[in-house]
Amino acid sequence: MEPSERVDYKYRVEVCFMPGQYPLYAPDMEIVVVIDILRATSAMVAAFEHGIDRIIPVATVEEARPYIGREGYIAAAERNGEVVEGFSYGNSPLAYLGQDLKGKTIVMTTTNGTRAINLAKDARMLVIGSFLNFTALSDWLVKQNDNILLLCSGWKDKFNLEDSMFAGAVMERLMASGKFGVEEDSSIAAKYMFMSGRDHYLGLLKAAPRRKRIEQLKLLHDVKYCLTPDQSRVIPVLRNDELVLLDTST
Repeated sequence: MEPSERVDYKYRVEVCFMPGQYPLYAPDMEIVVVIDILRATSAMVAAFEHGIDRIIPVATVEEARPYIGREGYIAAAERNGEVVEGFSYGNSPLAYLGQDLKGKTIVMTTTNGTRAINLAKDARMLVIGSFLNFTALSDWLVKQNDNILLLCSGWKDKFNLEDSMFAGAVMERLMASGKFGVEEDSSIAAKYMFMSGRDHYLGLLKAAPRRKRIEQLKLLHDVKYCLTPDQSRVIPVLRNDELVLLDTST
């Protein structure tokens, strides 16, 4: 019997494809995993992996702008895939590699990822997911005794492939444990989307019309990095409107 057919599971894991649908999925979901593979949540994981102390996700460019040049802070703003004028950082994870980030705070606003965080900030627990921390995140989630919602940031409140495929990968892992089951068609769709592209993530993304914009913005190196699993064991968690490192030892 497939895990999805089990009637004796203890907890649910569901996939919400777009932030606009979040209120329909939110009831009874204690843990929310925010996903923005290209590129906000990948950048967040990369920054923590390379020593950042905390990240403050903000909704608007205006909220981030006062932190430009402020000692101890990195101001990062992205809109439509590009660094906002006046900022040195956007949402590229590669920007945080090889940097001395210890003791610093990033104030970040992005087109999709920080919006999804803001929408779900009242969840009992909100954590950040990416391919970079896939195994660490999945291992931790399997141990939780809560319903879990995998919230895809999408692209301007529309469906996208990479977020949904990652959600399917996490969901398959949780369902395989026998502890989790699903009740939504979107969750099953995500599972089969992942299964169709699991051997070649980049190949599946190349089928997306958005690949042209990726090529125009010269983001291929970012994309390859973001689609490479298990480069980190860190899990960012939202505490008092700030992302910090989750202590997984307890």
